[in-house]
Amino acid sequence: MAEPMRIRATMAGDVADVKVLMNHPMETGLRKDAKTGQLVPAHFITEVIATINGAPVLAAEMSGGVSKNPYLGFKVKGPKAGDKVAVSWADNKGDKNSVEATIG
Repeated sequence: MAEPMRIRATMAGDVADVKVLMNHPMETGLRKDAKTGQLVPAHFITEVIATINGAPVLAAEMSGGVSKNPYLGFKVKGPKAGDKVAVSWADNKGDKNSVEATIG
């Protein structure tokens, strides 16, 4: 099971500012284990989707080139305070995680 994500969504005028911290090892598959000398298997987020009240507002593809515990910040024009924002990801091993917050 994936570790919990942290999310914060605030309004600034008519723009929602969403910030998400995703807990994930983001292994490229190219790093060697210091003890065994073996390559650490690739394990990284491949897809991130964000919705507001169920309507998609962001879709992104990632790869092994993104650092451990990625931070994602984005702004969306149009939502209102009290709307629900949800962010989910899936990785190359089939693991998934999601988080939801109310825009404040």
